[in-house]
Amino acid sequence: MKQASAFEIIAARCWNVLNEGKSFTPVYVTGIAFLYYLVTGWQTSAFFLGLVYLLPLFVIYYVYDFPLHLRWFLWIPLGIAIYLFGIPDMGLLLFALGMYIFFTVFFWGTLYYHLRIGTTWWNFLRIWKLFLKNTDSTSGNVFEQLPKFLLQLVVFSAVYEAVQPVALLSEVSILSVGAFIFAFLVHRYLFNWKPVEYPAYTNSADLPAEPLAKKVVVVVIDGCRKERLYEADAPFLHRLMRQGTVYETMETIYPARTVTCFSSMFTGTYPREHGIKSNMVWDLLVKVESIFDVLKKRGKKGILFGCAHLIDAFGDYVESFTAVSHNDVVDKKIMEQAKVLYDRENPDLFIVQMIAVDQTGHSRGVLYPEYLEKIKEADALIADFYAWLTARGDMDETAFIVMADHGQGNGIGGHGHLDTGERFVPFFMHGPMIECGKKVEEFRSIVSVAPTISALLGVPLPDHARGPVLKEAFKQKEQTSYEEADHRYSRVQ
Repeated sequence: MKQASAFEIIAARCWNVLNEGKSFTPVYVTGIAFLYYLVTGWQTSAFFLGLVYLLPLFVIYYVYDFPLHLRWFLWIPLGIAIYLFGIPDMGLLLFALGMYIFFTVFFWGTLYYHLRIGTTWWNFLRIWKLFLKNTDSTSGNVFEQLPKFLLQLVVFSAVYEAVQPVALLSEVSILSVGAFIFAFLVHRYLFNWKPVEYPAYTNSADLPAEPLAKKVVVVVIDGCRKERLYEADAPFLHRLMRQGTVYETMETIYPARTVTCFSSMFTGTYPREHGIKSNMVWDLLVKVESIFDVLKKRGKKGILFGCAHLIDAFGDYVESFTAVSHNDVVDKKIMEQAKVLYDRENPDLFIVQMIAVDQTGHSRGVLYPEYLEKIKEADALIADFYAWLTARGDMDETAFIVMADHGQGNGIGGHGHLDTGERFVPFFMHGPMIECGKKVEEFRSIVSVAPTISALLGVPLPDHARGPVLKEAFKQKEQTSYEEADHRYSRVQ
């Protein structure tokens, strides 16, 4: 398995500019206007004046996402803009719509996925339907992006085509102020489904007096939708669930983007504190102490074996792999290299990210057989990795955690806004120090991952950790055998 090259790291960051919805809108509007007027009649001063007039709208729609059902409110400002300015250039709007279809369905959904992960050249026959159902926080959120860029192009073309653009200043100002007030009120009173944060820092009194484990291994099945894992043919993972402790309502964070979720998982706190607020990371590295920092201070070692995106959050703690690989073999390569890395480094904390399930959801959808097949493949690879660890004798004192960073919604398997299928993730722990056959139904959050690792390895908490230690999973004096756990779990089911 190759490491992510410097080129791939830079390319991943560049792709995030187009992938993340916040950054995509102004880039797309500027690019479309430039291409269109370069062909139909270029006026340098009019072009840059149009961008100046658009600047407030750029900022407003960067700050406010209009997630899930709130996106339907975006058509109101668009209607007002058309009332104020008409449609100065229908050709510009049609060009923008056509290029958006090309970008999402053919460039992203077909060419990009074919070159990067080997998806069929015929993927456009399915993915156009998936984009129409997509509700995440990316540029592929059709019904959020359409009214945003159409509104801005209506205003831009009005300024560009005007004989005296200054005469439009009052109308553009009124529209911008109105859009800001409207966005503020909609988000203030209707955006009410963000997870409730833990208000206090983690209680250090919940840390056990002695370490419970010599090592902790965490396998993150990126983008694994919880109910689909339960439906899949995944005998090994289902056995671990029967023989360990399962958290049935483990909640991800908002926004549910991969780098944001990993940052919260391994610092124990929320984006507002660790500073990673999307996959597009403008200011590199988490701004608080991570579990990797804690381990390093105590002479221990933590390694995250993951994709290039995660370097933006955790820097040198990440051993990266290339994500440019056929999706049918990428997880196999990852898990084989994971053995090499684990054997070479002998870490106290080892985290490995599997990506094929997530990539299948994005490229082929989560409600299709291909998604279940990738979960089945992940199950076999994790079983093999677990057997390899057992053969080394490491599992006698190791806590083994399997989880997802986020789920995936309908459509292109989007994630970000916490739509159906995104919010609650599979999470279970297994090992000699973990309760057998136990289910925890109470709400928990992935910000508890770092504090729980601290408890298992007997090290202090990261300095901004807020998630409670998942101590209900720790085995008490009266122990249950794996066979008894299987029976007890089956009765609960």
